[in-house]
Amino acid sequence: MKKLVGILMGSQNDWETMIHTSQTLDALGIEHEVSVISAHRAPHRLTEYCETASDRGLQVLICGAGLAAALPGAAAALTQLPVLGVPLYSKATGGMDSLLAMAQMPGGVPVGTLAIGRAGAVNAAVLAASILALGHTEIASALQSFRAQQTQKVLALPDPREG
Repeated sequence: MKKLVGILMGSQNDWETMIHTSQTLDALGIEHEVSVISAHRAPHRLTEYCETASDRGLQVLICGAGLAAALPGAAAALTQLPVLGVPLYSKATGGMDSLLAMAQMPGGVPVGTLAIGRAGAVNAAVLAASILALGHTEIASALQSFRAQQTQKVLALPDPREG
């Protein structure tokens, strides 16, 4: 199966959070690639990546970014593919700066912005799967199973009053 999702990070340090995106895509059987491309330090590389993403078969980009959080917005400006942004936690602001930067994109250049940190990284993969499921029955089936397993885990929890 060809790679359908591109995971982008501004630095290698972002992998600590974005690994959860990769692991969730793996669990859903969705092939993906992972690249470290800084919007500020390697803008030409980002341009090349985004402009060729569709031709290479990618259908969704997921960008993890912290601090200035320029990566998902820059990617969205360079491609017509859906771009999902994962704001990364920072000690300075807890990730609120990244969340606001992604959520406040100008009209016409959308970034689907998820929660800060691990939950956002997982949800970006699940949202990408939902987008891909529209045209891939095997992904739709995997997503349905994934959600059913989540439900079963909750239903299997013991009554907290009995603990």
